Amino acid sequence: MNDELEYRAVLAVDIERSAGRGDRALLEIRARLTEMLEEAFEASGVDWSACLRHDLGDGLRVTAPAGTRKAALVHPLVPELALRLRTYNRGAAPLTRIRVRIALHAGDVHVSPDGTVAGSPLEVLARLLDAPPARAALAGAPETVPASLLLSGHFYDETVRHGHLGLFPEDFRKVGFTVKEHTADAWLQLPGRQPPAEAAPEPAEAQEEPAGSKTAGSKTAGSETAGSKTAGSKMVNKASGHGVVYATQHGTQHIRIERKH
Repeated sequence: MNDELEYRAVLAVDIERSAGRGDRALLEIRARLTEMLEEAFEASGVDWSACLRHDLGDGLRVTAPAGTRKAALVHPLVPELALRLRTYNRGAAPLTRIRVRIALHAGDVHVSPDGTVAGSPLEVLARLLDAPPARAALAGAPETVPASLLLSGHFYDETVRHGHLGLFPEDFRKVGFTVKEHTADAWLQLPGRQPPAEAAPEPAEAQEEPAGSKTAGSKTAGSETAGSKTAGSKMVNKASGHGVVYATQHGTQHIRIERKH
C-alpha cells in the first residue's frame, strides 16, 4: 500500500428502499443514478473521469481528484443531482424511482496505484451515509424531495459555514447520531425543500367606542397622545401632536398634517 496520504473529498450515495425491487429494477436504477451523478459532477466542474469510484451495491462512493474545491461538491453538485433525480422520477415507474441519501466528508486517505482508497475518512463517510437522522428526514419528506444530504462537521466547517456563493448555512440543521462505534454531530439538509414560511402576524383590529364616547390621552415630553372618538361611520385618532389620522369603517385612511404657525 502507498504510505503517502492525500487529502481528498469523498462523497457517497445510497438508494432509498432499494431492496425488494428485483434485479432488473435495481440494475436500471443503478445505471441511471450513475449517469445522473456523472452529469452533476461535470456540471460542477469536477472531472468525473478523474474521480475514483467504488460500487456500494445499492449506491456509489466517489473520491474526488486531489485539489477539488470542496464547496463545489455541495453547490452546484447537490442541486444539480437533485434536479435530475426529480425530473427523472416524474416519468419513472414506481419500481424504478430513485431517492438517495448523500454523505460528504474529507480527510487524509491512502490512494493505491490501482485506484484503491483506504483510510479512516471512509469509515466516517460510511457512518454518515447510514445515520438515522438522514434516513428519517428522507423517509418523512414528500415524495417530490429526491435526496437528503448529510455533511460531517469537518466538511461543514470548511465549506458551508463561510457562506460562499450558493451555500446557505441556514439551510442546514445540526444533528447528532451514533452508528456502531461512531458518535458525532453532522449537518443535515433536504435539497430542494423550502422551509415553511412563517405566518404573518394578524393586524390588530381597531376597537371602536360607542358614539359620543371619549378617551382622554396622556402627555409625554415633546409629544401628545390623545384618545379616539367615533361619530357615525368615522373614527378619529390623534396619533401625535403633528397630525390627525382619520379612518372610516370601510378601511379608507386619511392623514392631515397640522402645522403650527
